[in-house]
Amino acid sequence: QVQLVESGGGLVQAVGSLRLSCAASGSTFSRKSIGWYRQVPGKQRELVAVVDSDGSTNYTDSVKGRFTISRDNAKNTVYLQMNSLKPTDTAVYYCNSLLRSASTWIALNYWGQGTQVTVSS
Repeated sequence: QVQLVESGGGLVQAVGSLRLSCAASGSTFSRKSIGWYRQVPGKQRELVAVVDSDGSTNYTDSVKGRFTISRDNAKNTVYLQMNSLKPTDTAVYYCNSLLRSASTWIALNYWGQGTQVTVSS
């Protein structure tokens, strides 16, 4: 099983940028699909970006063109570069390894602490 630790969150003004990191343990990391989720209080966790083991990526519509997910298998790390941030991006961001099931993704691991991103207007 892969263990994942998120970092890189903080307070930023609107239209600013942040880069989140997801550091993973385990020798099978390079074969895993990894996703970034976000959650605000009272709402369901939302999957915002996925990077497959072959490097292909997918994004939810609200972040397309602003967020970029990437991976460095040598460092066992997945990044989420967030540009042109909006106050609506404010959330706790989590990463997890994923399993593709039909038309959806299933998170495989226990959730970590996440990293708080706050975007001020």
